[in-house]
Amino acid sequence: MNRSQDETFMQMALELAENGRGRTSPNPLVGAVIVKEGKVVAAGWHRRAGTPHAEIHALNMAGDLAKGADMYVTLEPCAHYGRTGPCAKAIAAAGIKRVVMATLDPNPKVAGGGARILREAGTEVAVGVLEAAARRQNEVFFKWITTGQPFVLLKTAMSLDGKIATFRGESQWITNETSRDYVHELRDAYDGIMVGIGTVLGDNPSLTTRLKNRRGKNPTRIVVDSKARTPLTARLLTDGLAPTVIAVSQKASPEKTAALKAAGATLITAGEGERVDLQILMKELGKRGICSLLVEGGGTLNFSLLKDGLVDKVAAFIAPKLIGGREALTPLEGEGFAALSEAVTLKETSFRELDGDLLLTGYVK
Repeated sequence: MNRSQDETFMQMALELAENGRGRTSPNPLVGAVIVKEGKVVAAGWHRRAGTPHAEIHALNMAGDLAKGADMYVTLEPCAHYGRTGPCAKAIAAAGIKRVVMATLDPNPKVAGGGARILREAGTEVAVGVLEAAARRQNEVFFKWITTGQPFVLLKTAMSLDGKIATFRGESQWITNETSRDYVHELRDAYDGIMVGIGTVLGDNPSLTTRLKNRRGKNPTRIVVDSKARTPLTARLLTDGLAPTVIAVSQKASPEKTAALKAAGATLITAGEGERVDLQILMKELGKRGICSLLVEGGGTLNFSLLKDGLVDKVAAFIAPKLIGGREALTPLEGEGFAALSEAVTLKETSFRELDGDLLLTGYVK
């Protein structure tokens, strides 16, 4: 195969992998395509953690056609025993003659081990076809598996003049229905959704996923609530639609934290001071399998996360409206950065129109 053909089949594998978006955590997204004599004979993708991997689905579909064929896979096949067996050994046993990988797996349990098993079995191995696209597709997995902390997307919705509410606190709705639908797509893809206590007290949100065309997955709801002020009547505690985690400080009232536990919340104590230590909280969430986190908080939480260097990516929905008001809230509150040189800068920015609204996304530099 030449490079152009390799990229064509790898692009197919990447598109297949997307079918698992929001369903494979803590595993990565993976797609696999088997090609024989220039034609696709089988394909598969990883559907859910604990189920067969993409390579196994493709091998099962190919059957005897796998012998002497090429396999294109978006991530290095696993080399270890987990909830499933090592894919690299299954590929070699099936007689695949050549495996093209987009990128190696950063998981210490794999980290070149899959490629090594294949080469030792006499299988030709190529690495690096559409690697940048594959790494971007699995940015959540790469962050979590290498740092133990979730990939954090900070989402905000504002007017053209940077207001997230009027001076009287009215915020529903600044952006249009198309933008709001897209936010629910994001919720469906992320493991957790985080807000501050101010959002809970002001809006009493459910933080669930509501999709028009299919059933969504509700993320784990996480409230940063240093003093355990979440009302026992809050929807997050009473609707039973998704797990709720409340992060408190050690200074929180024992009576209040006990009541929240009794109401069904999971409590995480993070930090010895008056406020939740967000660095500690992120590490604890990562340990609990929260690999990706969508932040839909107010200006105080947003600024604190950015100041602590905990945000990986920003999604800013901007509506063509002018609200004004000296007292109207903005996406970033707190004390702010004193100098422009300290301001958070985004890189690799992209823009998308959503029925008149503008969505700007970018990665924190």
